[in-house]
Amino acid sequence: MPRGLTDDQREQFVQEGFVCIENAFSSEVADAARAILWRETGCDPQDPATWRQPVVRIGDCAQEPFRKAANTPVLHRAFDELAGSGRWLPRESLGGFPIRFPSALDPGDTGWHIDASFAPDEPVSYYAEWRVNVRSKGRALLILFLFSDVGRDDAPTRIRIGSHLRIPSLLMPRGEKGMSCMELGLAASAATEGMPEALALGAAGTVYLCHPFLVHAAQPHHGVTPRFMAQPPLYPRVPFELNRKDGDYSLVEQAIRAGAPTMV
Repeated sequence: MPRGLTDDQREQFVQEGFVCIENAFSSEVADAARAILWRETGCDPQDPATWRQPVVRIGDCAQEPFRKAANTPVLHRAFDELAGSGRWLPRESLGGFPIRFPSALDPGDTGWHIDASFAPDEPVSYYAEWRVNVRSKGRALLILFLFSDVGRDDAPTRIRIGSHLRIPSLLMPRGEKGMSCMELGLAASAATEGMPEALALGAAGTVYLCHPFLVHAAQPHHGVTPRFMAQPPLYPRVPFELNRKDGDYSLVEQAIRAGAPTMV
């Protein structure tokens, strides 16, 4: 049996909004994936003069190393514990990659936010117009896959610890329609200002499993080695339920209910 989450990790997820899984996939898989990503960037890993932009975005990657990274037994067991056994869909790719390079330029995308999870009924032109609702329609988890070693100077994702508990009360009055990514980002940033922060640090092969309402932000790269990270959602197989007759709540659902006591 793959290792499961400890009691402390389960409690951390509910109270702080994330858990870190070290060695979630192998360094060999990380190396193979990074070689693919380097080719996709068009940059030369041996020539920093070719690293002209602070961030290069690569589209969805579904090659074998990415599928392997997303589907290790350790991660599948953690998905069961966090999102509920049988309630999530395996990933066949890892979505887009914001690859961050050492640069003095402003990357222009470092605001505090929550990732959107579903498109509105009407056609929209921008991802910022996608939405989030209190049942986290369309997203079971936010996942951060580290494909390179990430230290404090390497643009680690910033996390507001426990911020996910302040989001349900913002979303509840908006019902199933929820809020747009842009509107919720502004409200969530203000509602969680001053909360303690953590950084998504670790060796290649580390994975952070985050509550879908966790407030987080990018930052400029002040180190020397580019940072390779994927940040896909885990998709739900069935919608989250916040009023279960059998009381069999997943940890994601427990955290939403903890942030909205009027649901209980």
